Amino acid sequence: MLAGMATAGIPEEFETIHGVAGPLDWLCLAPHPDDAEIGAGGTLIRLARAGRAVGILELSRGERGTQGTPDVRVAECARAAAIMGLTWRGQLGLPDGELRDTLGGAHALASVLRAVRPRVLVVPHHHDRHPDHFGTYHLTKRAVHLAQLAKADLPGEPHRVGRVLLYQGNADITPNVLVDVEAVQDTWAAAILAHESQFSGAAISETVTPEIVERRRARLTYWGTLARVRYAEAFEADSALLVDPLAL
Repeated sequence: MLAGMATAGIPEEFETIHGVAGPLDWLCLAPHPDDAEIGAGGTLIRLARAGRAVGILELSRGERGTQGTPDVRVAECARAAAIMGLTWRGQLGLPDGELRDTLGGAHALASVLRAVRPRVLVVPHHHDRHPDHFGTYHLTKRAVHLAQLAKADLPGEPHRVGRVLLYQGNADITPNVLVDVEAVQDTWAAAILAHESQFSGAAISETVTPEIVERRRARLTYWGTLARVRYAEAFEADSALLVDPLAL
């Protein structure tokens, strides 16, 4: 748990499960354990290897998932965080299956944003079949707004997130950012498979399946073809990107 924060706007069930909470360069928000690894894991690993402070925050513990228990899944998250080289990983403890834009949830998330102060925030795309995924997007929009308001009834100093990127979940997106992740494929696969309760045994869905790495790598191959690399992760910037033409 973040020191001194339990009674200051963050639910008491919030906890740090890996590393130490502090200012982050990049923070990835995941509705459930394993979503961040699947959707943005390669990029997060590349950043961590480059010395950036990178974190993941699960909004729920995935307690309503068909396979695994919250205790098992938090241990899997900790193992995956170590594999990825994350600076920090935490869980907010909002109810699985009920992630949506509520004032209480937004206050809780905004308080965490003020505490870990990410420069770049990576969130699920709103084009997704899973209600918790598009609910996380809309909840995040409110939380990002609240976190920057000087007069918001929140602990900590106001913080403005510099950039929001949306990652692909279970539906097609039209990305405007592609990241080469070929060099980290082995680590990315190991981080996903650290969530053993989800990706061993019977297939439950197109995501919860032993074939998860093979299926997601097909997407990486497609995006990589467009970027003229072997594998790429796809993102959509939530607002226009300013590009230096000399870098093109």
